[in-house]
Amino acid sequence: MAKTIVGISTALGVGAISIIRLSGPDAIKIVDQVFVGNKLKNQPTHTIHYGFICLDQEKIDEVLVSIMRAPKTYTKEDVVEINCHGGIATTNKVLETLLNQGATLAEPGEFTKRAFLNGRIDLIEAEGVMNLIRSETELNRQVALNQLKGSVSEKINEIRNKIKKIIANIAVNIDYPEYDDVPIVENQKLKKEIKQLKKELEQVYEESKHGKIVQEGIETVIIGKPNVGKSSLLNALIEENKAIVTEIAGTTRDIVEGKLNLGGVLLNIIDTAGIRNTKNKIEKIGVEKSLSLIEKGELILFVVAQDQKITSGELEILKKIKDKNHIVVINKKDLVSKIEKETLKEYNYIEISTFDHESVIVLKEKIKEIFNLAKIKQQDLTYLTSARSISLLKQCLKIIKEIEEGIQQNQPPDVLELDLKRLWQELGLITGQVFEEEIIEQIFADFCLGK
Repeated sequence: MAKTIVGISTALGVGAISIIRLSGPDAIKIVDQVFVGNKLKNQPTHTIHYGFICLDQEKIDEVLVSIMRAPKTYTKEDVVEINCHGGIATTNKVLETLLNQGATLAEPGEFTKRAFLNGRIDLIEAEGVMNLIRSETELNRQVALNQLKGSVSEKINEIRNKIKKIIANIAVNIDYPEYDDVPIVENQKLKKEIKQLKKELEQVYEESKHGKIVQEGIETVIIGKPNVGKSSLLNALIEENKAIVTEIAGTTRDIVEGKLNLGGVLLNIIDTAGIRNTKNKIEKIGVEKSLSLIEKGELILFVVAQDQKITSGELEILKKIKDKNHIVVINKKDLVSKIEKETLKEYNYIEISTFDHESVIVLKEKIKEIFNLAKIKQQDLTYLTSARSISLLKQCLKIIKEIEEGIQQNQPPDVLELDLKRLWQELGLITGQVFEEEIIEQIFADFCLGK
């Protein structure tokens, strides 16, 4: 990391201020070469200086320059931030000038990657930085902030330390059996400790399912026959005329998407084409897409009409959604019912009218109940949120199950020690205390430029 990197840390466009950030051993020297004002190399750390960025006597912009010397910076390297006037031409010209002085253009997430590699933050905290930037709801923000503060890492590290202690005790038993004051590690004692570890890991895993919901939202798919009110339901949920609504069957031929903030959790709602047999080539593609989305959806809102009998085709869809989170939405509740409710006794169903605001509120409350959103808000919000970390946690639970089986088979502690080391290693991958270069590159590539 000998090179000095530079990147634009604010959104590029028209605005009052743009911030250009440099990090690395030559950050102060590079800016000093083009800054007309106080000589930056002589200034104390964490100070701001007024002046101009100039090139060959030409003033490029009037700026404020902040200098922050290592190690008390975001990257633990020398950092300089230039506050220039917002605007694409000005910002790019200042950036170009710094690149010409020897700075290297930062890759996406490279500043945060340096903070990680220099030991200022771990991987969970790094993911928290990105989650904080992308937060769309207050709940998003709170969860991301807990990651950034290290609350989640602390929980994982506590478990790792317990495993480390067990491994150390086993090692002492093997290497120094003659010492009387060393506690003997027997399978019975190990069984009790592993049971407790498993309980703690399961708790983190269950809570992290909530974290994924908070961070990524709930993929919600509205399906049903044409003209049962799917598009009207989307519009009613998001309180916006997003989807075209007509009395003509097959109006929606492709997916229409909208978002709903439901108690701090986003519902990513997809209104699909009406499912029916059709010879229209375009509509047929839409129907096929609708059916494929049933598999991917985390919540299925299956809309049927109160004044129509449930068809054999609808019964087939009911079978598909039975084991998924679902609500059968019986729309047009003000009309005479032709639906045999007995057919729906094994399903979550609710009667509404998309034009009745109160019944739409009842539907929203039903969704909250299915995903236990009230409980999520009441908890301490110390969650893992990324698919990467949750996948590693599942692997940890698999390993701990293997250790339990080994204890039952009466395997000696020194054999079980290998699996315990594997478990300790796997948890280290979550926080980044153990890491593979390829995975690190992939994680930070998803970050925005300048962060």
